[in-house]
Amino acid sequence: MKSCVQCLCAFGLLWAGSLLATDYHVDANPPIQNIGDVPWAGLQAGDRVYIHWRAAPYLEKWVINAVGTEQNPIQVIGVNGPQGQQPVISGNGATTVPGVNFWNEPRGLIKIGGSNTPDNDIPQHIIIENLDLRSARPPFQFTNDGGGTETYSNNAASVYVEIGQHITIRNNTIRDSGNGIFVGANGGQTQDILIQNNHIYDNGIEGRFFEHNTYTAAIGIIYEGNRFGPLRTNALGNNLKDRSAGLVVRYNWIEDGNRQLDLVDAEDSSVLVNHPSYQTTHVYGNVLIESEGQGNSQIVHYGGDSGTISDYRKGNLYFYNNTIISTRSGNTTLMRLSTNDETAHVFNNVYYGTANGSSQALVDGNGVMNYQHNWLKSGYSDCHCTPSGFVNDLGNNLTDTEPGFVNLAGQDFTMQSGGDLIDQGMAILPGLLPDHALVGEYVKHQSIRSRVVSGDLDIGAYEYCGDLSCDLIFADDFE
Repeated sequence: MKSCVQCLCAFGLLWAGSLLATDYHVDANPPIQNIGDVPWAGLQAGDRVYIHWRAAPYLEKWVINAVGTEQNPIQVIGVNGPQGQQPVISGNGATTVPGVNFWNEPRGLIKIGGSNTPDNDIPQHIIIENLDLRSARPPFQFTNDGGGTETYSNNAASVYVEIGQHITIRNNTIRDSGNGIFVGANGGQTQDILIQNNHIYDNGIEGRFFEHNTYTAAIGIIYEGNRFGPLRTNALGNNLKDRSAGLVVRYNWIEDGNRQLDLVDAEDSSVLVNHPSYQTTHVYGNVLIESEGQGNSQIVHYGGDSGTISDYRKGNLYFYNNTIISTRSGNTTLMRLSTNDETAHVFNNVYYGTANGSSQALVDGNGVMNYQHNWLKSGYSDCHCTPSGFVNDLGNNLTDTEPGFVNLAGQDFTMQSGGDLIDQGMAILPGLLPDHALVGEYVKHQSIRSRVVSGDLDIGAYEYCGDLSCDLIFADDFE
């Protein structure tokens, strides 16, 4: 009887919470025709703000500093137009919404955390979904909460998470800003970030290396299902740059940038450096593309770049079942490991370049790479140098001139029947299971489907589908 009463009480609390939640619709109809008409300073758990598409962009910017719960998150959701258009929110000429007061206004279009009004210490359980967020960068200007005119900083972001926990950024288009997404560690208080199914491209500042499509630092962050495109013309930043503890990058499409992945030290947070998850990084099931003319010939950098070597990651990078494509005419290097204290476990990957195999190398010089069950182009080398680290061939690597993609020119990196990659992978290392089992694969674009394995794992980001079209495996059954 006691347990039944407890269940009824718990249900009653959840039911009461849902009754108190409010849906706000920003559209052409009164009383909420502008984003600023929403009471942002008073949002409660379970509240949902629906921003409906209109032909003209919304020129408004704001802070979210509210506290939701796991069962009742606070959601900001774009509602598509008649042709599927996402609502556009532009920072170029935007005005800060009334009723809020916060610092670091030049840093973002939508800011999470860090305000006087409202004054919560740590916003939690926030979802931002299905919006087109753009144009937070110089020379663009905005009107701040005091009515003055300011110019965005170089490192402004479409979404700037100053502090927050259990934050989801999902299915948005994020472009034309200094950083597309910026997440700050805030002394380790920023935790549990999910960046999922977004299209992130055209960010960065011309002539500068310091701004990126995403730039993140947190305890516990997952990137999955995202499409990363090239940065803005003449911007020199990386595509995905991260300084987190507990980083997972899985089932993404990451094309171009100075490097596709720049996974370096938590230069501003001793809490992250000392966190148990800091020395273990997981990168799997991704498509990584390096085009001719991109700035750096390295695909992945793992370790550190601050110069404080004691803070470098000095741990294990698990890099498996990725498909890496280079169309450079010159050299390509798969990975730069910053010091000999960084170790990369590299297995079940396809590493293909259109240039001669001799142009492809595994490492830049330092570190330990243990590699096995990969497909590599004939003629590849350990390094375009004499390595100062260790490159350990653990066996069962395949070499050939072509891996047997369905359509390389059309960027269809699934496999032809009878291809070299089929059933040639190794089982996922037991220590990675169950949390990092290979259960999904990227779908062009911005989706994930379940990976259906028959026999042994295939090499690369895709599993051969047999006589059926891979499209017949439903994309929405992935969890």
